[in-house]
Amino acid sequence: MSWDLGQGGCPSLAQKTGRVLTEFLRFYEDQYGVALFNSMRHEIEGTGSPQAQLLWRKVPLEERIIFSGNLFQYQEDNKKWRNRFSLVPHNYGLVLYENKVAYERQIPPRAVINSAGYKILTSLDQYLELVGNSLPGTTPKSGSAPILKCPTQFPLILWHPSARHYYFCMMTEAEQDKWQAVLQDCVRHCNNGIPEDSKVEGPAFTDAIRMYRQSKELYGTWEMLCGNEVQILSNLVMEELGPELKAELVPRLKGKPQERQRQWIQISDAVYRMVYEQAKARFEAVLSKLQLARPAMEAVIRTDMDQIITSKEHLASKIRASILPKAEVCVRNHVQPYIPSILEALMVPTSQGFTEVRDVFFKEVTDMNLNVINEGGIDKLGEYMEKLSQLAYHPLKMHSCYEKMEPLRLDGLQQRFDVSSMSVFKQRAQIHMREQMDNAVYTFETLLHQELGKGPTKEELCKSIQRILERVLKKYDYDSSTVRKRFFREALLQITIPFLLKKLAPTCKSELSRFQELIFEDFARFILVENTYEEVVLQTVMKDILQAVKEAAVQRKHNLYRDSVVMHNSDPNLHLLAEGAPIDWGEEYGDGSGGGDPGIQQAAPLSEKRRRAKQVVSVVQDEDAGLPFEAAPEPPSPSSPDGVTELRGLLAGDLQAESPLLAGPLLNGAPVQESPQPGLAPEATSPPASPLRQLPSEKLVGLEPSKPSDQETGEQVSGPGGCPPIHTTTEDSAGVQTEF
Repeated sequence: MSWDLGQGGCPSLAQKTGRVLTEFLRFYEDQYGVALFNSMRHEIEGTGSPQAQLLWRKVPLEERIIFSGNLFQYQEDNKKWRNRFSLVPHNYGLVLYENKVAYERQIPPRAVINSAGYKILTSLDQYLELVGNSLPGTTPKSGSAPILKCPTQFPLILWHPSARHYYFCMMTEAEQDKWQAVLQDCVRHCNNGIPEDSKVEGPAFTDAIRMYRQSKELYGTWEMLCGNEVQILSNLVMEELGPELKAELVPRLKGKPQERQRQWIQISDAVYRMVYEQAKARFEAVLSKLQLARPAMEAVIRTDMDQIITSKEHLASKIRASILPKAEVCVRNHVQPYIPSILEALMVPTSQGFTEVRDVFFKEVTDMNLNVINEGGIDKLGEYMEKLSQLAYHPLKMHSCYEKMEPLRLDGLQQRFDVSSMSVFKQRAQIHMREQMDNAVYTFETLLHQELGKGPTKEELCKSIQRILERVLKKYDYDSSTVRKRFFREALLQITIPFLLKKLAPTCKSELSRFQELIFEDFARFILVENTYEEVVLQTVMKDILQAVKEAAVQRKHNLYRDSVVMHNSDPNLHLLAEGAPIDWGEEYGDGSGGGDPGIQQAAPLSEKRRRAKQVVSVVQDEDAGLPFEAAPEPPSPSSPDGVTELRGLLAGDLQAESPLLAGPLLNGAPVQESPQPGLAPEATSPPASPLRQLPSEKLVGLEPSKPSDQETGEQVSGPGGCPPIHTTTEDSAGVQTEF
């Protein structure tokens, strides 16, 4: 195979990408009809799940900044480290500015990084090992200079198997730890990129991914199922084309091992961007077509719902009669004996994490109550509650909860059940922890706000806070048990079902085609033999999973409630309280600062709100320094042992204001391109050069940068406030992505 990446839009790569996308999108179109039917059936039949006792916040962290501070970023064009002012808004896109003055003056950022699919590395050794493993045969000789040198002992590196890498360093270990916690929050949030309220498109997409990979005999969890649909689809294409690309191009790379590693990283990123653009266009076109067809499909489902259900049950009964004996033997011999061990491995760290959530919530409320008694009283309540309302999104305070999941291991069972990585389960549990913490905090806020309407004295208020805390903790214990049991069931299914399907495939899958004739043509968009077969397999193991979780609850393991324990109408009017306007503690009970930067006014213009937005935490200022919610000063610059220009002199230059620049947003934080004159669009230029040009016997040029939407970049920088959009990237003649 020849990879023609020359002029004319890289036809060979485009064709190969198109072939994968065409095959996948057939699966997606098939799954869309099934997901639509399942969603409409669910609306009619319901699930009977226990009603949650805690309230949930409908608009979390609006106009909040998770943190801001300074870090040093490695410039790949000139191999120098530059100080950057960085912030993470409520949507968790890491935004890098030239300096803090540039941010305050609304000068466009240098980069916006959507960290979906990235790993956070804290040592160069970790990074060099991953780079070496991704490109065998390029490990530098002992004593030779590595691909990257860090001027301090505290690096943080964002590594992606296909996309661009990002290199940062800090001055102290404490800063490194805090930045790591914040960036892990970014990765966790961005990985969870498919909206959970998407009841049709989301399930259709994830099922299509699974079906496509199973058609390639790839079963089990997939570590790169992270990000939004286009990012996941790009990962899918790269998983298939990456080995071919590597086999074709790597032997033609020239230079020392370090230089070949750099070239490959640049080539992989360039290809990833091309794939992303093609996947985005194709996916959006198919999705638009399906959404146009959806009303007609819904009409058919509403009219023929009973007949579709009857037809599906008839098909399921025939498949069950055919494969059930084989499936039951497989479950009995290969799955059932291991369910208790898997469940115990899941329960221990997960329950410890949820217990830590409870303890952190209890401590924060208790400390606030003591502060009300001993210091500010009701006058300071607005400030205290503003900080408490942000607790679930405070990366440092939540870190002790999240880290409880890190020891999660299945030991030998992980290989047996072909679980490539436990990260998907860790992150899912951590997201549940954050949700339950925020639900507990919001319920506490709502009940306390109601109590304050009675005009209590300081003593009465303190007693009310304690009483409300105990009330919320009871609700948390119930909801925590419900959420964990559901998580355990889902995790057990995710681990065992792919294993069963792989085991049964040689004997059962070949028989499925004969069942197709049982489906009426009018219902063929809503009933698929393959999906029905998987449901039958699921049912064979589901009873064992339910029994295992039920027994754990009966034994009161890890504070799980029995299914028979149901809290009915414990607060019948509580959910009515949540229907009101969001509570603004700083406006109602404070000085308007809301615990964030001093002087913030709620009625400020949008540009002022953006510049002085409320901040959850600064990772540069120590918590015990007394200013956890204020922006931190710029740290001193490290000296470079790599012959790089001293960083100290950079800080003064960084404070000079720059003119606004015009361009469009870019995927994964590509740097900005400078316009020739302030306020004017840059002149049209030819496509930038690529490292592929260095390969012999091919005319290889760079690739046009992708321009995804604000949702894909993780940050919205254009809008009515007048902030210019994010800038795109360029590359120099050597193909290195350059920041100007």
